Amino acid sequence: MAMTLITTNTSSGAASSSFTSSIDSTYKLYIFKFIDVNPATDDADFTVNFSTDGGSNYNMTKTTTFFKAHHYEDDASAAVDYSTGRDIAQGTGYQILHSEMGSGGDECGAGTLWLFNPSNTTYVKHFYSRMSGLTGGNAHQDVYVGGYVNSTSDVDAVQFKMSSGNMDAVIKMYGVG
Repeated sequence: MAMTLITTNTSSGAASSSFTSSIDSTYKLYIFKFIDVNPATDDADFTVNFSTDGGSNYNMTKTTTFFKAHHYEDDASAAVDYSTGRDIAQGTGYQILHSEMGSGGDECGAGTLWLFNPSNTTYVKHFYSRMSGLTGGNAHQDVYVGGYVNSTSDVDAVQFKMSSGNMDAVIKMYGVG
C-alpha cells in the first residue's frame, strides 16, 4: 500500500502542532513523521493527545505503555527501562512520546506515530510510536509507546506539543491505503 503525504506542519517557536483536518475515513492508517523536533526548554517531554471534536478539546481517555533504551555519551549508564510513571491508565492527559528532550542544536529528536482506523465508530483507536533523540543530560533514547484511545467516537484531530515551552519541528501526516 502506498503512503500519501496529506500535510506538513512546520513549527518554529510554536506551542503546539495540530492536525485538525483530513483525518477521516479516507484512510484506515495515518502515519505522522517527526523530523528535527527541538524544544525551547531543556528536558521537556514531547507529547501527543487526540480529539473527537475537530481540535476544540484534546482530552481523549487513553491506556498506554512506555519503555525506552538509553545510553549516555560518556558511557556512564546504558539500560532498557519500562517507565510506569510515563504510562497512562485510563487518563486524559497528554502521552509522552519522548522524555527529557535536550534543547541544544545536537539534541533534536525524530520518529513516527501510527494511528489505526481513527474514523471507525465501533472499536477503540490503537496507536504506537517510536522516537529517537538526545536528552538534556546527554543520553540517547530510543523510545517506544503503545496504546489505545478508549472511545468508539471518531478521532478527527491530533496535537503534538512539549510538556513545557515551545518547539521547532517538522511533522508530516500521511495516509496509507
